[in-house]
Amino acid sequence: MIKPFILSSAPLISIVLLCFMAPTSNCAESQLQLTLRSQVRAQAALDSGNQARAATLTTFLMTEKKATWDPRKTALIICDMWDDHWCKSAAARVAELAGPLNEVVKAARAKGVFVIHAPSSVVNFYQDTPQRKRAQAAPFVKPPVSLSTAERWGTTWCWPDPARETDLPIDDSDMGCDCAVKCKIRDAWTRQIATIQIGELDAITDNGQETYNLLQARGIENVILTGVHLNMCVLGRPFGIRQMVKVGKNVALMRDLTDTMYNHEKKPFVNHFAGTDLVVAHVEKFWCPTFTSGDITSRPPFRFKEASK
Repeated sequence: MIKPFILSSAPLISIVLLCFMAPTSNCAESQLQLTLRSQVRAQAALDSGNQARAATLTTFLMTEKKATWDPRKTALIICDMWDDHWCKSAAARVAELAGPLNEVVKAARAKGVFVIHAPSSVVNFYQDTPQRKRAQAAPFVKPPVSLSTAERWGTTWCWPDPARETDLPIDDSDMGCDCAVKCKIRDAWTRQIATIQIGELDAITDNGQETYNLLQARGIENVILTGVHLNMCVLGRPFGIRQMVKVGKNVALMRDLTDTMYNHEKKPFVNHFAGTDLVVAHVEKFWCPTFTSGDITSRPPFRFKEASK
């Protein structure tokens, strides 16, 4: 077995000590200053009081608001950034995404954000690590609503909620391989991609109850989701957007550090990255706001090379 890459806690301890010793203004700078983007239904229908009509309205307005999140009450969950994928183009995009994501994770961790690595179905790779044991040992806390018990792809699953959302704006019924020669589905992943470093104080889980236990033990109110794939796992996993919203967390998607499984030969017949943008808009309309990694790193948002052409 390859030994997982584990970061030393020394840099984090130094940062925490400096924050206590530094002036208040420096500590204020460590707060997460986010520009949260949402899409809301046209106000006319909402003002009418006719909620049934509002629920079917298709006109949305994009809005942005500034928000300050306490990093000590915030978790960053990294969804399914595996070491390989059965779809070659998906695997290539994960590899391209991983380096920039690791830099964002390091910056968030340095600010005090709690990091959860969630490589679904392969957490046993980390069974002897303190990060995996930390998740297993977190005290049980009963969630305010029952967690999903449906199963899909090795974990429980939160299926689309027709009372809350419309159908996804892309057709992923073919599983979304965008390669010219379609790839054969196979068991491809064994661990999280090694590019993303696992900090000494991080946790590893793909379990909804363990995730909730970890969050409650630390008084975490805010949850940032990142990773892949947005139309499937980032929304549906037991630690994903739907479940975290339903248990009452303040959720946001880091929209530049995600991807979808979408084949441009399927509806709505747009290129792969335009399809991802449509799913991001779906999340903004029905589930949670989004922001870009630049809010954490003060650098330009990530963009796939192919998307820039």
